[in-house]
Amino acid sequence: MNKTFIAAGIALMLGQLHGSAIAAPAARAENAYLSQQDAAARSARVANVDYTLDFTLTGGERFSGSTTLQFDLNDASAPLTIDLDKATVHSVSVNGKVVPTQYNQWFVTIAAADLVAGRNSVTISYERLHSTNGEGLHRMVDPVDQRVYTYTHFEPAAAHQMFPSFDQPDLKGTYAITVTVPADWVVSSTKRESGIEDLGNTRRWTFPRTKRLSSYNFSMHAGPYKVWEDGSARYPMRLFARQSVAKQVAPQDWFKYTRQGLAFFDEYFGLPYQFEKYDQLLVPDFLYGAMENAAAVTFAEGGFLHQSEMTAAQRQSLAGVIMHEMAHQWFGDLVTMKWWNGLWLNESFASFMGTLATAEATEFTNAWQGFYSGGKQAAYVQDQRVTTHAIETPVPSTANAFDNIDAITYSKGASTLKQLRHLLGEEIFRQGVHNYLVKYSYQNAKLDDFIGSLGEAAKRDLSGWTRQWLYEPGVNTIAADFSCAGGKIKQFTLRQSAASAAMPTLREQRVQIALFKLTPQGLALSKNLAVTYQGAATKVAALQGAACPDLVYPNYQDWGYAQVQLDARSFATAQANLSKVADPMLRSMLWQSLWDSVRAAQLPLDDFLKTVLANAPAEKDYTLLGDVTGKLRMAKAYLDEMGPEVAAYRNKVLPQLEQMAYKASVAAQGDNNFQRRWFGTFLGLASTPAALAQLADILSGKQVMPGLNVGQDLRWEIVTRLNRYAYPGAAALLAAEQTRDPSDAGQLAAVAATAVQPDAAVKTEWLGKIHDLQTKLPFSKVRKAMENLYPAEQRALAEQTATQRLATLAQVDQSAGPVFMRTYANALLPTACTPASVARLQTVLDQTRTLSAGTMRSLLVAHQEDQRCVAIKQKLIK
Repeated sequence: MNKTFIAAGIALMLGQLHGSAIAAPAARAENAYLSQQDAAARSARVANVDYTLDFTLTGGERFSGSTTLQFDLNDASAPLTIDLDKATVHSVSVNGKVVPTQYNQWFVTIAAADLVAGRNSVTISYERLHSTNGEGLHRMVDPVDQRVYTYTHFEPAAAHQMFPSFDQPDLKGTYAITVTVPADWVVSSTKRESGIEDLGNTRRWTFPRTKRLSSYNFSMHAGPYKVWEDGSARYPMRLFARQSVAKQVAPQDWFKYTRQGLAFFDEYFGLPYQFEKYDQLLVPDFLYGAMENAAAVTFAEGGFLHQSEMTAAQRQSLAGVIMHEMAHQWFGDLVTMKWWNGLWLNESFASFMGTLATAEATEFTNAWQGFYSGGKQAAYVQDQRVTTHAIETPVPSTANAFDNIDAITYSKGASTLKQLRHLLGEEIFRQGVHNYLVKYSYQNAKLDDFIGSLGEAAKRDLSGWTRQWLYEPGVNTIAADFSCAGGKIKQFTLRQSAASAAMPTLREQRVQIALFKLTPQGLALSKNLAVTYQGAATKVAALQGAACPDLVYPNYQDWGYAQVQLDARSFATAQANLSKVADPMLRSMLWQSLWDSVRAAQLPLDDFLKTVLANAPAEKDYTLLGDVTGKLRMAKAYLDEMGPEVAAYRNKVLPQLEQMAYKASVAAQGDNNFQRRWFGTFLGLASTPAALAQLADILSGKQVMPGLNVGQDLRWEIVTRLNRYAYPGAAALLAAEQTRDPSDAGQLAAVAATAVQPDAAVKTEWLGKIHDLQTKLPFSKVRKAMENLYPAEQRALAEQTATQRLATLAQVDQSAGPVFMRTYANALLPTACTPASVARLQTVLDQTRTLSAGTMRSLLVAHQEDQRCVAIKQKLIK
């Protein structure tokens, strides 16, 4: 996208968000989405919204409701729309009078003649199917005990899939709710219930009116959930989970991290938690990791249910996600963006604050190291793609709300906030955040409001910083340029280069430059200097006369957001001396430099794998080991996708890698964390007959690895791996495991183990189910099949349907919608790591003009990554 268009779009957006006059369109577009223009026109007319909601849930496929909206209207001369998706509307009354229903399955239109200037009341009675795709009011039947569970998910704009609403963030409202449910159900919402009336087979739950919230932050969850309670924090805490999975929940960990987080954020923000109680719910079929509903946070079961004792990595993930969602209770729920272009700031801030809280309030003091090797690297990858974008981008309608929700939104945004905290100073940054939250509590705010609060605290104009970091895409590269004479540094310049000619922005940033010397004991830090740089070159006179280093790292401790290009001497030192680097954060960054060189087709992949074989088994830092073994799995994926051209090398190196991981698993007996990390690596590498036989023997109990608990989760991973490579008898093992574990998690695992089988008939059957948009299969199973249908090594099978998938891509994209396509386009676009495959995708790009923005992005990424794979392969086989 050219810069002129982006600038024009941003100017239009900012004009709208600053409240400049916007003429209402003649009529709202007849589709499922709300445009920013229509939302702005509506919020200019409507204020002081209150909802009175009444629901009846029976456990069946449909639910019924009655919603009364009361609101002030300053202009009654035009019709007003109220969002409601795919419902059967029974009646509409306006200001006490029943009126004809004008409803198109997306919104109800209230005629101007029925409205008055001032206070209005609209009551809509309706019924609707429960959702089964994770949005709106989702319903799930537990296959273990046939109990029915429901929960809501409204982000980005799905509240109107449950009740009539002004479903836009800048029309905050209050919510009073009554819910009639089966007698054995419990209900959680934003407030604690004020009464429960026993009606025999049903009970009626009443909840008092909430404080002002955007519609996507309100929620209601109901079902026969198991409930744990804890009163050890300042605010009462509860945890909910399905009865059949309750044994997999460790409530003591949940309550510990929640208690630590609430205390941390109360103190950090200087503003007490505003929503009185803190519920957290583990829910099935969830689309995302978690959701920050005010006082009733939902979490995906798949990420947080474990049939074995949690590892340190799993506990850290739990703590981090709890903290992320908790930060939203202030930043997102209490103070909310005006429109969906501000969603990045919500997520970036929560990612930054969630990591800070994890590092400072829990036992996971190395949380920033995990952020560096996980989220931040994903941001660097995303920022170097052809689809990179500014952090702040226009969002024309709710159809586009998630188009740019990615690692740039979460992790680059969080990195810029981390950098800004270093630039301004920790206490100034905290004071600016406090002032912002106090000033805009229960209101909507814009980016300028947030940056303005920070700038006021710092007594500095941050408009230039904002332009550089938030409105310009791309990642800069920094490099140390120095010379030595007589063992001392003669001159030292920190050089900054732009992302490309098309993205020429150079940025201001504060980093630490660290100098290291090789000693018999290892690599020792000889000097560390904090520097604020800007422009193409910054001379660092303070380093003149320092001892000439063996290695220079110009972003020590990861203050900055920049790719680091090591000078030749430093790169050679890093490659040869990784095991001699005592600091795990620096070691992680040096490993990353090697991997960056592989992805740039500068360092041959086999050189990287030699470094892994030489250094990984001795790694003693648990977080860093996870980073290295993750890169190892990515390296194997490259080798698999490269096909027969690298068969000889792959056949030589894979047994070495497999047995390195297996022996390390055995050697880690007594340390559950390291053993499970190494065994997971072995499992993710296993593809030779010998390694698969080892897995089969471990599954059957014929072979026992001391210390390893082969629980149900691990059993399914092994069964899936054996089916992936058609190990003899694997299908029978799958059938036996389905009998052993009939749970919904087991059913999902069985879908993966079936779809992944290297069998053309299986692929055809599952592709047909995926393309059947009327299927009765839960979307969670369809999504699982997509993710497992064509693993990298099954290139020949994938090619059999590649032409069909590309030919029908536009049709599927148009019919299926964004939730479906986010998985489909990322999993099922055919790549083969060949020039012909690259050319095939280029042809589709040249000839296709009708794809949605999200699917087009996925297509562009697939094309670029296919090119990258070809380049890495060419470097390997030279």
